Amino acid sequence: MIVLLGKSGYIASEILSSAFKSGKKILPISRSECDYYDASKLAHLLKDTGANFVINAAGYTGKPNVDACEHAKYECLQGNAVLPGIIREVCEDLSLPWGHISSGCIFSGKRTDGKGWREHDEPNFSFSSPPCSFYSGSKALGEEVLHGAKDCFIWRLRIPFDHQVNSRNYLQKLLSYQYLLEAENSVSQLNEFTEMCLKCTNNNVEPGIYNMTNPGSIHTRQVTEWMKMYGFEDRKFEFFQNEGEFMKEAASTPRSNCVLDTTKAFNAGIGMKPVEEAMIESIIKMRKMM
Repeated sequence: MIVLLGKSGYIASEILSSAFKSGKKILPISRSECDYYDASKLAHLLKDTGANFVINAAGYTGKPNVDACEHAKYECLQGNAVLPGIIREVCEDLSLPWGHISSGCIFSGKRTDGKGWREHDEPNFSFSSPPCSFYSGSKALGEEVLHGAKDCFIWRLRIPFDHQVNSRNYLQKLLSYQYLLEAENSVSQLNEFTEMCLKCTNNNVEPGIYNMTNPGSIHTRQVTEWMKMYGFEDRKFEFFQNEGEFMKEAASTPRSNCVLDTTKAFNAGIGMKPVEEAMIESIIKMRKMM
């Protein structure tokens, strides 16, 4: 039995959907059903349910975007840094393997050699390497808390997208914002991401940190061109002149724009399809739904 902490969020909902499709037994738990910030209550829950794997999809992202985290720092730290430590303590005491949904937003840009960031690279968009958003800092701190954790997967998600109409969907955001920022990023097709995370529960993937993004990277303008090419031909996309204008007009905290290396995930058998293929496929499906 897989116990899923977090129940109704964008990521948790897709984990549930993927689990049901694959026939995996999964039990989603909300904080109202069990205060998993309390180690003793979480331990009792895992014992009572007979859990053999735990997935942490709970955390704090801020709505409508990470700017909100600047005004909810306590909640952000609790959800993204403190909670992972509590789950680690309980799972290690019970000898349970588990997985934590992390983020690639702890990086900015590319490595000095022009390649994507690897799993062992030190975050360069964190409290230890400012400037950064409070959200990114808290996610990097969460990974620090899990350093050396036993039987633990850290799955780095990056700008999730799919064909569903959801405010967290990157493609939906491109349609809803009046102005866009041109940037290069790694991104994660959500359905593939959750399928590969669940594949790790079969005990045939070595625990550790994995960059779980579609191989390659995308530029914002490239995606908008694909959207116009595959069904959104009447949509006019407008862009900020530069990042400075974006920060002045639309944001209160710096944003992470980065490229991640996915070689480790590919070699472990949990790699995903190329980013262009995944992106165009989702655009076409989304257009059919609208």
